[in-house]
Amino acid sequence: MLAQSLNVFKFGGASLKDAAAIRNVANILETYKGNRLVIVVSAMGKNTNALEMIARAYTDGNVDTARHKLAEFHNATMAIVKELFGDAPEELAVALNDLFVSVEWVFEDEPNESYDYDYDQIVSVGELISSQLVAAYLNHAGLPTSWLDARDCIITDNTYREGWVQWPETQSRISSAVPPVLNTGKFVLTQGFIGCTTENFTTTLGREGSDYSAAIFSYCLDAEAMSIWKDVPGVLTADPRLFENVSKLDRLSYKEAIEMTYYGASIIHPKTIKPLQNKSIPLYVRSFLDPTAVGTEISSDAGDTYPPMVAIEKEQALVNISTRDFSFVAEHHIRELFEHITTTRLQVNMMQNTAISFNVVVNDIDDRVERFCKLVDKEFKTTVDRHLELITIRHYTKEVSDSMRRGKVQLLEGRMPLTLQMVVKEVPVIKRKST
Repeated sequence: MLAQSLNVFKFGGASLKDAAAIRNVANILETYKGNRLVIVVSAMGKNTNALEMIARAYTDGNVDTARHKLAEFHNATMAIVKELFGDAPEELAVALNDLFVSVEWVFEDEPNESYDYDYDQIVSVGELISSQLVAAYLNHAGLPTSWLDARDCIITDNTYREGWVQWPETQSRISSAVPPVLNTGKFVLTQGFIGCTTENFTTTLGREGSDYSAAIFSYCLDAEAMSIWKDVPGVLTADPRLFENVSKLDRLSYKEAIEMTYYGASIIHPKTIKPLQNKSIPLYVRSFLDPTAVGTEISSDAGDTYPPMVAIEKEQALVNISTRDFSFVAEHHIRELFEHITTTRLQVNMMQNTAISFNVVVNDIDDRVERFCKLVDKEFKTTVDRHLELITIRHYTKEVSDSMRRGKVQLLEGRMPLTLQMVVKEVPVIKRKST
């Protein structure tokens, strides 16, 4: 007899932002009671942002500020607990207290030489807190749920803030840990975004990496399908916060989804699609505001005709690199530059070379651009233009591309048969002085 198929659901921060939102998630899950279901949750609301500020204050030596912000975070969390439960169940109270104390213990030591290491130890607490709270509430609401520590399952290398999954060990651990619990009739609830090294240090999988976590569980468990629950009706042709007249795509191919997420579409984490594609697991993007709606299906069966789709990456830096001796930027130069790009973990979104210069467009994160420029300073001159936008249009038309250029200065452009990319900055409106 074949085992009953299972599904993986991922709920992000917006779907868990407050007590009412958590109750809504429980209402959605009520309709799946008795199903074999793995639930992956992000940190609640904007808690990742709050924890990032705590981590930065601590590593900058502002421990009092870090403690104050942690206290605010603790109070906000306990307010949600009170609204959901009244008095917190003892097991939940102990678990939450231990997690907040674990951050306070970090403050007792001097910051690590690696900011990325300290970041992972502090910011990962957001997912651990939300998962403990949501699991407790689901049980409270009559939905039997078993809490699982993702760090016992997802094993990564030692690349902090961007851990690379060690697939054979991860596959083995997930296959051993999850099915026995599902066989008891319980949901399994775990964290997105986080993993662990073989030395037992917490890592994270990259900002907004909870989608990827859900894809890892889906792949390792041969899930029937994976669903991401969002505050939009599905995958849209552009960000509705930035554009009018966007439309929902009913179906999308794995290839198109990979292209759009790679170029900055924020609906899905870029690494999510490939594990699903490798096992032909369909991905559904659905609305937690309208859970009966169809949403968008991403699979191999989607068509190949699409309207123009726009993705915008903000806070980009354009780094212009040239040799100090005015020679050509040759292949050996580019090899050296990419060694430094790898060392500083710059995320390159676009590149272009001329005879005497090499341009890269990167996500402007922390001090990575400065560290890169310092590393190459002996051999190369660099200039950096910041606060730029990278606009990517798939299946572009002249009308759409022209509209994207209005009111902007274009610094760089790249074209492929289906994709147009532009690096732009805003132009201040010139007005005539009144006389």
